[in-house]
Order: sequence, then structure tokens, then C-alpha cells
Amino acid sequence: MRKFYFLLLGLFLLSAVKAQILTIPDANFKAKLLSANSSNEIAKNLQGNFTMIDTNQDGEIQVDEALEISFLRLGNLIDAEDLFKISSLEGISYFTNLEFLNVTGNKLTSIDINALVKLKIFDCQSNRLASLDLSNLTNLEYLDCGNNNITSLDVKSLVKLKSLNFYNNEITSIDLSTLVNLEYMEIGYNKYTSLDLTNLSNLKEVLCQGNDFLTSIFMKNGSKEKTSLGFWDNLNLRYICADENNIYDIQNMINDYGYTNCSVSSYCSFVPGGTFYTIKGNNTLDINSNGCDTNDGIYPKMKYSITNGVNSGSFISNSIGNYSIPVLEGTHTITPIFENPSYFNASPASTMVTFPTQTSPFIQDFCITPNGIYPDLEVTILPILRARPGFDASYKIIYKNKGTITQSGSVKLTFDDAVLDVVAANPVFTSQSTDNLSWEYTNLKPFETRVIEVTLNVNSPMEIPALNIDDRLSFTALINPVTGDEQPVDNSFALRQLVVGSYDPNDKTCLEGSTIAPSAVGKYVHYMIRFENKGTAEAENVVIKDLIDTGKFDISSLVVTEGSHPFVTKISDTNKVEFIFEKINLPFEDATNDGYVAFKIKTKPSLVLGDSFSNTASIYFDYNFPIITNTATTSVLQSLGTNDFEFSTFFNLYPNPAKQLLNIDVKKQIELSSISIFNTLGQQIVVIPNAQQTKQVDVSNLKTGNYFIKVTSNKGSSSGKFIKD
Repeated sequence: MRKFYFLLLGLFLLSAVKAQILTIPDANFKAKLLSANSSNEIAKNLQGNFTMIDTNQDGEIQVDEALEISFLRLGNLIDAEDLFKISSLEGISYFTNLEFLNVTGNKLTSIDINALVKLKIFDCQSNRLASLDLSNLTNLEYLDCGNNNITSLDVKSLVKLKSLNFYNNEITSIDLSTLVNLEYMEIGYNKYTSLDLTNLSNLKEVLCQGNDFLTSIFMKNGSKEKTSLGFWDNLNLRYICADENNIYDIQNMINDYGYTNCSVSSYCSFVPGGTFYTIKGNNTLDINSNGCDTNDGIYPKMKYSITNGVNSGSFISNSIGNYSIPVLEGTHTITPIFENPSYFNASPASTMVTFPTQTSPFIQDFCITPNGIYPDLEVTILPILRARPGFDASYKIIYKNKGTITQSGSVKLTFDDAVLDVVAANPVFTSQSTDNLSWEYTNLKPFETRVIEVTLNVNSPMEIPALNIDDRLSFTALINPVTGDEQPVDNSFALRQLVVGSYDPNDKTCLEGSTIAPSAVGKYVHYMIRFENKGTAEAENVVIKDLIDTGKFDISSLVVTEGSHPFVTKISDTNKVEFIFEKINLPFEDATNDGYVAFKIKTKPSLVLGDSFSNTASIYFDYNFPIITNTATTSVLQSLGTNDFEFSTFFNLYPNPAKQLLNIDVKKQIELSSISIFNTLGQQIVVIPNAQQTKQVDVSNLKTGNYFIKVTSNKGSSSGKFIKD
């Protein structure tokens, strides 16, 4: 009997709850609910059909009636006089089966909808909301809260969200990092200063126009499709970081919008956008061939070929013998590449990794062993500080054991000590003679690099002999032993350095100078790129991007020789080389604000007399516009002797090509003594012995083709090039 009474009591209470009348203080809200019917599209039942809510037609809304509703459209955008606008949604919390709720165009100042946990679509645009609590709405897929007064919006729990609109609010910052399913955003006319979309790899379209405080957009998110970005009327926007496949379109839009102070790059991070995986490890040099262990040395700056079967590239590790390569989903093959493949073997010879099948990071160490006895030494001279008349210039002599055996010997530097005085050397030279400094070295191990630093004072124009701007200095470095060396050509190095006055601190130099002989075609030429932080704060990251002309250079031959700070090198897109100095925090104080990278690369063997090859680099300091270096141009010329000054600094030849007369315009003070013209075989065709007053040369009798003109003057001799048409 007691069980029966309890059953009756439960049924009574349940009936009472279902019959409970909702308290809805806002008359407009209540009227809207009561007006719902099957034809006015205000409400839908659980079956998805338009319906009335007040099914018993008692003029009230009961709990059981609210529970039958999945869709409510309560918008009042056309109510211009606010006669029917809703000010309070009290009572909405009983509609717990709602999946769709639209309350646009009302007078709401607050909303409590956390009980509506099934809600998928919520539109509350054009109200008077200052805040919005959505923390319980984890099933929400569409949110529009535009045209309100919201200052802060927490959407971290809305992980299923696909569309987000909060345009025309007062939002100063927002965390979007958890919205991995988001596809569309309209978020213009707010007050946030930075927009971070890096986790949103499904994003298809973003409209973020009219944000007066916005300075940066980070959208490097690995999206498989190009993300459409609308960002007009952002007058303070300075930087956009994007995936490589978006950069071209974004740059065009920057141009179309007329932004002159906004740059775009992918260098806000040095890993792919979106989900990526890592292959990493160490390179150990097992010189005694007894297996790699902790007692063995490192193999620095190892080059790796990377391919996924469709795209290929290269990565050059750092100088301490380890590497870390970020990759996307798929199967990747990593293969060590040696400058001299016959010298060494790698174990394993290559590795194949499939992600996400295998765990990231995938660790793969490479053990490098010698493949015989190969003595091979190399020396290079890098001009660290430029040569300026009357000032000190500094140089690094870098010598390296590229072979498989330990060696001892000497390094010698030759220079003109009539115009250069030794100031300092570290280490101190072993011996000194006229025009020469020498250092002894011992036990230089395979792949060990050592550096000699030399400071020389350059003669001023007031000294005898005088040095002036545009003169050239010649240096030669030699490393012994040469006898028995596998490649004696790189046991010596010649540097031709231009003497300068004022200069751009971010520059590119071909260390061989402006000409090479035909015999040097197909061999290495050496480049040095210098950079200097001229800003007012440290530069955390510096990237040097170099687009190689693959018609003139063999990009597969590129070898990094030296850098001022730790860096890695990435080669992609068949011709793009990026030297990445990550987290170096380059100071801005003058004594410590500069750096450099040096590399060598072979020219194509197909170059012929008269051809030239050029190279320019772009230098990125953090999120700033790239600094474009000068173009370093070198020509293949039959040697007409060493140039004592830069021809183009003193002379301009026109017209070029020339048919009848070749005019010689003297740009700076110089005293000519003779002029000669040579063909590409180095044969003298024309000579003018007394050329003091010569302003033009008759070339009408010359055959069509390339020619060289050599002038002799009080500053020495120099050669230029012209074309006979």
C-alpha cells in the first residue's frame, strides 16, 4: 500500500512540473512565444515542424510545452520604434531542447542561456549586450553576437564551432586556439590589437576589416585550402604571418588596399602551420670506425635530402651536429648528402618515416664513418668589417679539415702591407715577413673548423701610398700541406675587396669579385651576406632568403661555410634558400648588432665568355619589412689583368649596345692615359695610346658581339664590357 501511495505521489509531482507555468516577466517575450503557429516560422517542435508553443491555448507557457520546442526565432530587426523588442529572456532556461535560438534586433542587455546545452545555433546580433557567458554551450556550431557592446568573449569551450561572428563590438582580445573546427569568421570593427588564427587549420574565410587598433595577424595554420582573408580599413596593420601558399594572394591584397607599411611572410614560426611532426637526431663522426659512441666527435652542417614522393627539398643542420626537421602528414625519406660522397658513409644510408603512424618526434641518429684515407683541407677569407680609408678592417681566415685524417701544417695570409698595417691577430701569428703572416696548426681533426681573426688598418688618402674609395685590396690565404691533397684548388683562396666610404650595412658580396676567368666556370664561387640590426630593440629572429638563379647556379652544390650566430638552412621550391637564425636576440647596440652568413655554390658549367651571374638576398628582422641587399653581379671574362678600381664607379658607357660610336662618360675625377678594346678571346682589337681627352671610340668596324674595354689611368687599370650591335 505504501508503494502505491509513493507511486501516486511521484505521478502527481511529475504532472505538477509539466503543468508548471513559466514565469516570463517580459511582455514582448511572452507575446512572441504565444503568437507562434505553424505558419509564422517562430517555433519548431522536436520533429522539426513549425508549430504553436501554447498547445493548450491557455494563454500561458507550461514546462511541458517548452520542452517540445527545438527552434525559436525571436528576432525584431524590423521593429524600428522598439515597440515589440524584448528586454529580458527570463524563462528561456526551460527550453532545454532548443538547438536553434535567434534573438536578433532586441533590447537585451544580458542573457543567461547556459541551461540550453543542446544549442547548436545562437544568433544574438544587434542587441545591447556587454557580456556573454557561453561556457556550457559545448554543442554550439554557429554563433553571431555582432553589433553589441561586448568587451570580452570567452569561446574556449566551443570546440564544435564552425562559424563565429562578433563584428562591431568592443572586444580587445580573444583566444581562438581551441576552435579547431572553425571555418568562417566575421570579426571586424573591434579593438583587438593582434589576431591569432594559428590553430585554425579548417578556416576558409575571415573578414576582419575596420579594426583601428589591429597591428598583426597570425594565420599560419596549415590550412589545406587557401584561406580567404578580408582585411581592408585596418590602418595600423603592420604584419601578417601566413602559410606560403597564401602569401602571394595576401601581398596582392596589401597592394590593392594601398597599405604601404604592412608586410607578409611565413617567418613568425619556423615549423609548418597546423599539425606537423618532427624528425630529429644527432650526426656523429666515427673517425676510428669502431661504432659511434659518446667519445666520438660531431659532423656539423650535415645536408639532408627530404622527399615525400611529390615534393623534395634540403635541410642543412646546425654547427653542433644535431638536426630537427618539421614535416607534414605522410611518408618522408631523409637521406644524408655529402659534399664529397666518396669520403664517408652514413649509417643508416637513409630513413623512411610515416606520420601519424609513427610517434613524433621520431629520433634518427646518423653514424658517419670514413671510407678510406682522404686528406682534404680548405681555407676561406671573410671580410667582417669593410675596408674604409683610414679605418680598421677585420677579417676571418676560416680553415677546415674536410677529409678523413687528422692533419697539421700552416696557414699563410698574403696582403699588401704598403697600404695595410697589422693591428691585431688572434691567435697571434707564428711568423711575419713583408706582405705575409703565417700560423702553425696541429691536430686538425676531420670536420674540425678553426678561425683566425685579423685586424688591419687601411691607409687613408693622406698617407703614402694613398688608398681611396673604389680602390681594391687583394688578399690570398694558403693552407698547407698542399701535396697529396685531394682537392688542392681550395687550399688557397683569393679575396678582392672594394674600398668603400659610406655603405649599406646589409649587403651581399661575391668574394671572387666582379669577374671570374673562363677556367673558373663550373667551380665554386663564394658569397657573404651581412646583416645589421639598425632598430631600437633586439631582433629575436633573422631570416635571410636567397632565390638562386638555377639557370646560372647548381643549387644542389650549395655548401654553408660559416655564420656569425647559430642557424640552420632550408632549401625548397627548387631555388629558395633560407638561412634561419632563430632566437638569436640580435642586439641593437652598434658594437654587437651585426652578423653574417657565408656559403659557396658552383656555377653551371654551361656559362661562356661574356655571361654574368647575379645574386640578391632579402633579410627579415622579426616581423619587419625585408631589407633587400644589393645585387652582386659577376661576369665571365678573359683576364685582362687585375682591376685596380671599380669600372662603373668612374665610367659610364653609352649607348650600350653601340652601333657607330661608344661614348665614355667620366663620372668621377680620373686621368686617362690609354684605352684598349679586346674581344672575348682576349685579343686586342683597338688601342688608343694617348687617351687623355678621349670621350668616344669609333666601333663601327667591329663585328657584332661582346667586347671588353680596358682603361689605364692614374688610379691603375680597370675593365668594362659593352656590346657591338
